[in-house]
Formats: sequence, structure tokens, C-alpha cells
Amino acid sequence: MKINGNEIRPGNVIEHNGSLWVAVKTNHVKPGKGGAYNQVELKNLIDGTKLNERFRAAETVERVRLEQKDFSYLYEQGDALVFMDMETYEQLELQKDFVGDRAAFLQDGMTVTVDLYEEKPIGISLPDQVTLQVAEADPVVKGQTAASSYKPAVLENGVRVMVPPFITAGEKIVVDTNDITYVRRAD
Repeated sequence: MKINGNEIRPGNVIEHNGSLWVAVKTNHVKPGKGGAYNQVELKNLIDGTKLNERFRAAETVERVRLEQKDFSYLYEQGDALVFMDMETYEQLELQKDFVGDRAAFLQDGMTVTVDLYEEKPIGISLPDQVTLQVAEADPVVKGQTAASSYKPAVLENGVRVMVPPFITAGEKIVVDTNDITYVRRAD
């Protein structure tokens, strides 16, 4: 689907210079002299490189529609993570580095959304929040309330996170998978 350069919005995936790019930021600029343009910060979906590009209203770009499918996480096999298509029950193997640091948050049976372009996986989304048990937490230091009183803790999956002083080992907490931060105590 062709769209004009001034219609690019953050989150749009476009084909540009023979590769797939997602628009991270857009800024409409109307200089005092010359025509208006759209300054777009693009991120390459394949290798993660960034690019700043100007698109005039008269230019057209190809907007790409990604297919999003739900997959269920099954298990880890060497450097690969195995997922199952929820509809066809076909299995999909993704490399650990494709998922990144957030691979530590995968749990058996967890539903993830995989972005596909021409049947090829190019992105993965985990649930925004997961519940995990605190494996170890530092004891509270009395009287240390002047500074922000968060303390380090290690979760059952080995990830380090800062938690409030009242959290102890053995408790379950909710963690944000995007920026790996404590959200709240689990019910």
C-alpha cells in the first residue's frame, strides 16, 4: 500500500532502500523557505540500525503490513527457543539473540506475538508484565530512608531487579518485561 511521505506515523513499517524500517519518531517541519517535509527517525527491523530521513509530501513510500500471529512458548533447545503456532500447531524455532535479554522472562505455555513478513519472523512481543518469585533479596538496612530506598534482588530466572525494602526472598512480584523493573507485589 503506497502512502505519501507526510503520512508516515510512529509505528508504521515501511519499505525503504530495499529494507524494512519502522518509524520511531516523526516530526513535521515547515521551514521558512522551501517546501514542508516530514523528518522521520527509522529503525531497521532486520539489523537494528537507525536512520534519519526526510520525506516530502510528494514522495510515496510502500507501507508494509506485518502479519501478527500468536505463538505459545514450548521449550529451549540449545541456542534456539521453540514456539508453537496456536492455530496450526506448527513449530517455530527462534535464536536466543533474536529475542534478546527478555528471553529470560519466557515461561512454559506463555503466549507471545510474533511479527511475520512474508512468513519470516522479524519481531517478537512478550506480555508486558510477568509474575516471578524473588530468589534472593538483600536485608533492609535500618535508617536508610534518605536516598531512594530500593534494594537489589535476584529473581527465580536469574535476572537482577531493584525492589522496595519490604520485598523479601520467596515473595512473588510483577515485573515489567520491557524495561525490567518492579511493578508491584503479586496477589
